[in-house]
Amino acid sequence: QVQPVESGGGLVQAGGSLRLSCAASGGTFNYYVMGWFRQAPGNEREFVAFITWSRGSTSYADSVKGRFTISRDNAKNTVYLQMNSLKPEDTAVYYCAGRRRAFVSKIAADYDYWGQGTQVTVSS
Repeated sequence: QVQPVESGGGLVQAGGSLRLSCAASGGTFNYYVMGWFRQAPGNEREFVAFITWSRGSTSYADSVKGRFTISRDNAKNTVYLQMNSLKPEDTAVYYCAGRRRAFVSKIAADYDYWGQGTQVTVSS
């Protein structure tokens, strides 16, 4: 299976924006759903958002709803996470993951393939 590769992380001030990208390394994504998760030091990996590849159905964690937007570009084989109104508590390593089986999930263990992660740091 094709490995996801994240990019776009960085350092931003509170209230700012970043756009994360998740591209397919060496092939084409063949997943039913793509998810974004994040993990802060000392915390478990937590769900952020997911999007189904075919229909584009989405879901968000309550903590990011209204601030983050997940989207996909089928032609570019890329998934995006637009993050606006960033807060210091959004600081974490953000991971992109793919799930092959045809039902959606907010549980990290249900995802089959993971990227290496990209650091997002929001300063106050």
